Amino acid sequence: MNGPAEHPRYAVVVPTLGRPSLRRCLEALAAAPGPGPARLVLVHDRPGDGGNPPDLPVPEALRPVTLVVPGRARGPAAARNTGARRAGNVPWIVFLDDDVVPSETWRADLARDLAAARADTAAVTARIDVPLPGGRRPTDNERNTAGLATARWITADMAVRTEALDAADGFDERFHRAFREDADLALRLLAGGWHLAEGSRRTTHPARAADRWTSVRQQAGNADDVLMRRLHGPDWRASAAAPRGRLSRHRAVTAAGAAALVCALTGHRAAALACALGWAAGTAEFTLIRVLPGPRTRQEITDMILTSAVIPPAATWHWLRGLVLHRSVIPGRPARAPARPPAADRAAGPAAPTGETRRTEGTAARQEAV
Repeated sequence: MNGPAEHPRYAVVVPTLGRPSLRRCLEALAAAPGPGPARLVLVHDRPGDGGNPPDLPVPEALRPVTLVVPGRARGPAAARNTGARRAGNVPWIVFLDDDVVPSETWRADLARDLAAARADTAAVTARIDVPLPGGRRPTDNERNTAGLATARWITADMAVRTEALDAADGFDERFHRAFREDADLALRLLAGGWHLAEGSRRTTHPARAADRWTSVRQQAGNADDVLMRRLHGPDWRASAAAPRGRLSRHRAVTAAGAAALVCALTGHRAAALACALGWAAGTAEFTLIRVLPGPRTRQEITDMILTSAVIPPAATWHWLRGLVLHRSVIPGRPARAPARPPAADRAAGPAAPTGETRRTEGTAARQEAV
């Protein structure tokens, strides 16, 4: 195992769409004391004319090691793979999202995390802080973002051993959204006999401003859940510590609404009324559980009423879409097993709590309404 004075070399890979939050992320990375990255790879997933990425706000201190490459517009999993291939010959790659803010001691803390890792440790995660507003209750979107603070395997800030990433053949690029791609990688690594650990470094993930329909768009993750089931079997949620969500209720509410419409069109008024009452009761219950924890402002209540009516059919539609899209997917293969750890590492035992035992998966929390 690396001694405390040895600082393992690492690269940082940041998939980005060029959002304003990237500047704050890179400035915090540049300002932190401690060993810096051997390379910083920014994968711009919206390349400009001719496929060339635009200029990005890279601090002066990081420019000598920075490489900006175009992505393929296929989502963060593909962008991370693109960045990893350009990271150079380093034992560790740290994946950061472009909307996080590394702490003031992040680089020094990262060096300690990597130096303490066992030889069979595939990844070391950060501790994510999600600041919530003071003086009022958080909104529905802020509560969902706060779920990242209890994430198990979150690539908002995850250091992955290059050997382990190669053993897993990288991220699965069939996950096109920032959802479940981290849990999929972790399950494949664990199945291959790798160890996942929690580090000491801290990273802040602010809750971004969201429009009214953000929670509706998040229902696309139901298709990713179908892919997870195909890859990891019906018990994948237990393995990933992922809550079941509300999909079964959303399907029931959607079925009641559809049945009410069909019965009304075919002249079955009594049946239509009964089904409509079932739809209304289910929608009202869903609205209520989203309104009560929030600030209960007029705007928030209006948003919850509107989106609570749309989310069940949206969730059902994406689930059906996933069944069709992933109908031919076969179970995934575990990552290749790590090399046998040196005797010194085996005697030292685990350096940190494993990822398997620590927290509820944050990507599920991001889709709490599902």
